[in-house]
Amino acid sequence: MEVPLLDLKKQYESIKPSIMAATEEVYNSQQFILGPKVKELEEKVATYCHCRFAVGVSSGTDALLISLMTSGVKPGDFVITTPYTFFATVGCISRVGGVPVFIDIEADTFNMDPVKLKTTLAAMGEKQIAKVKAIVPIHLFGQCADMEPILKTASEHRLEVIEDAAQAIGSEYAFRDGTVKRAGSMGNYGCFSFFPSKNLGAFGDGGMVITNSQEIYDQLYMMRGHGAKPKYYHRVIGGNFRLDTLQAAILTVKLTHLDEWISGRQENAALYRSLFKKGGVEELIMPLEKGKRHIYNQFVVMVKKGRNELREFLKSKGVGSEVYYPIPLHIQECFRHYGYREEDFPISVDAAKKSLALPIFPELTEGQISYVVDKIKEFFYRRP
Repeated sequence: MEVPLLDLKKQYESIKPSIMAATEEVYNSQQFILGPKVKELEEKVATYCHCRFAVGVSSGTDALLISLMTSGVKPGDFVITTPYTFFATVGCISRVGGVPVFIDIEADTFNMDPVKLKTTLAAMGEKQIAKVKAIVPIHLFGQCADMEPILKTASEHRLEVIEDAAQAIGSEYAFRDGTVKRAGSMGNYGCFSFFPSKNLGAFGDGGMVITNSQEIYDQLYMMRGHGAKPKYYHRVIGGNFRLDTLQAAILTVKLTHLDEWISGRQENAALYRSLFKKGGVEELIMPLEKGKRHIYNQFVVMVKKGRNELREFLKSKGVGSEVYYPIPLHIQECFRHYGYREEDFPISVDAAKKSLALPIFPELTEGQISYVVDKIKEFFYRRP
């Protein structure tokens, strides 16, 4: 049996007529740059995320980049984030001249540890504190970081909060007072990616920034088009961060199915847990559901021993998997000049050595999931 890590063809087959109709509408209009479909998508994403404003941009990376630019991060400013994530987070901080200040993750969620955030700031001297401009918490694999204490710490130090929600559209976080908010709507900026493999994926690159601030929205809107307002009059230097109209049309269709697909992923995650428990598999640590709503952009287990060998075995049996992420950012070659050592963030290093993503896409069949679990059991319990 073949079980790919992701099968987008199945998803496309189920919505093909709607996609073709939406894209034909764009062809007929010939409005390919910031056409009406972009505005429609922005409004619908803002509503979906329980936020006031949204600005469509060219990718998830550019969502981070335009947010950092708009927030005023300048060369030499410190930006606090975590080292266990996709490269774009820290790549964008460096591109605007910022200095990443890393803190370690929680072992059970892979997200920013708010206790370490607080202690890291407390250990800084006045000159260092004055350089800190922003915090970038990452909602990794589809689950929100512990935002309430993060926001409290940010408020105490008057820091911008840029949520990297690239993998988390639709995930939810519950505050102690019972308030529930969606990923991206809690900080000053919320950044999404519409890369094809995401829960809400385009047919190419695309991204979005959401905010509850009219002032920030106005700045983002201007920065997206080279900083011009009005056209050809530039008060600031922005960039070409425009979301393609064809991608917006496709995403508008797919957004109507997002909650259904998320439910499918959640059901698949529950089935994995049930089958692993029933099979007595103790060599894996299941992902923790700590937040209000985990959307399972990935289903990432921790392999106590033999992660790489397990992955090769699964490959030989037709099962796709992926390592997110094999090298933490603090020890990537291009960031060596920041002076971090591998042992500075042991939880991130441990996650990089042991984590493995299994297939979780909503179109998976029960038979395919059972096959994945059976092959993992075969790997651990085979006899010489």
